[in-house]
Amino acid sequence: MKTLQGEVVSLTTAQTAQVKVTRMTMHPLYKKSLKRSSTYACHTDENLKLQVGDKVEIAESRPMSATKHFKVIQKIAIA
Repeated sequence: MKTLQGEVVSLTTAQTAQVKVTRMTMHPLYKKSLKRSSTYACHTDENLKLQVGDKVEIAESRPMSATKHFKVIQKIAIA
């Protein structure tokens, strides 16, 4: 099971959080470090009480909807 760490960007819909995951990659020719990011729609639980800016850990799960394939496991830090 794939787990990722990211930051909550949006909480507009109920039980869904948009989480931005940032990773560093190296350019194949110039060997410069590049920052790349992806945004995932994640299923949340009401007990976590997330806010925008919180650091969270997400994990792969069964498809909850057409776009939600991850769920929030735990809150790591508070904004």
